[in-house]
Amino acid sequence: MATITATPKSSLADEPLKIHVAGLEPSQLVTVQASLTDEKGVLFQARAFYWTDQRGQVDLTRDAAVGGDYSGVQPMGLFLLLKPEKPFSRLMKREVMSSPYKVRLDVFDSIYLVSQLQEQSLASQMVERWYTAPGVQRVPVRHGRVRGALFLPAGQGPFPGVIDIFGGVGGLTEFRAALLANRGFATLALAYFAYEDLPSALGPIDLEYFEEAAEFLLKHPKVRGPRIGIVAISKGAEIALAMATYLTQIEATVCINGTNAVHGYPLYYRDLCIQPIPYKYEHMLITEQGAVDLSNIFGDPQAELHRGSIIPVEKAQGKILFVVGEKDRNYNSKAFATEIMERMKTLGKTHCALLSYPGAGHLIEPPSSPFCYQSWLPHISSPVVWGGEGQAHGAAQVHSWKEIQKFLHLHLGPAQSSRL
Repeated sequence: MATITATPKSSLADEPLKIHVAGLEPSQLVTVQASLTDEKGVLFQARAFYWTDQRGQVDLTRDAAVGGDYSGVQPMGLFLLLKPEKPFSRLMKREVMSSPYKVRLDVFDSIYLVSQLQEQSLASQMVERWYTAPGVQRVPVRHGRVRGALFLPAGQGPFPGVIDIFGGVGGLTEFRAALLANRGFATLALAYFAYEDLPSALGPIDLEYFEEAAEFLLKHPKVRGPRIGIVAISKGAEIALAMATYLTQIEATVCINGTNAVHGYPLYYRDLCIQPIPYKYEHMLITEQGAVDLSNIFGDPQAELHRGSIIPVEKAQGKILFVVGEKDRNYNSKAFATEIMERMKTLGKTHCALLSYPGAGHLIEPPSSPFCYQSWLPHISSPVVWGGEGQAHGAAQVHSWKEIQKFLHLHLGPAQSSRL
């Protein structure tokens, strides 16, 4: 009798599973498939084709897929390469506290390409992927101007504090902050536009708002000072770089696929105003699928006209880790990070480090997030190309997630992890 077993059946979303198929004929061609439906009702699936061994078994930690959505030995390939049935959809968990993603694993005889006939499955198993472990708390934040959600790890603390910032998607995105809380970091998921009474659209950046958020986090009784960290991506990484440069509260900053200068909108901090490098929207490219490639809209910070927009990161007091995908089709993030590293080397500064991933695109996220090549971006009311290659991008997410945690531990002190 055929069986498919995933161990553990219930786990945190950034933890690996062991998937094993048994009870089949030797040298039998089978399809192993993962399916989940997100909170908006969109179906995501991935499938791969395997030959069973002499005992009629397939072990995804050992055996190579011969085709499907990936090939080779990819123990978590079915999760990393989930694809949406609805074009331009992005899998992004909204309700992180009370419900997991439920993923159905199926095994089918031979090559199976149809997504609707699950009754033909030889065996199936449902697994749960949680974003918070027992004991993790979510506290809504409405403090002064600051809006967001604070995730506190289980236990007494105090814990190292981290601010988590996303980019042009807007609103409040919580899944990465929740996962960081599982790893022992008191993490503030911070909104800065398109949420509650904040500005409805992305515009000028007031760095004092982010300073207010840092002060709020540091004053929390369960947060260990004297300084905090930041994890940020895209436009959020640009803001994080400015925070690291100008705010004394910041000790460790992770900039994922950001820039080296202020782009699009001015940045204000007290008496300081950094004028932006204007976006060159006329250089947008539209793909055959109708998505927008924004990689050419960013002006050259090295041009004489734009030198004043470069963020003087050499003034930063803390450490900075740049994480970039070399096939980012949203920002030219490798070039931006390389310029900073070269500038720091020339000045004899050693407080910056770079992780650069060939084949990775823009949306380098925790391993729980499947590769997303393109998706809808509300900020410009259009689908956007993020870039990357599926397997390489998935590997970059697994590696960078570990390195980000190591970096935060090193500079903010030890943290306690939570598990289901």
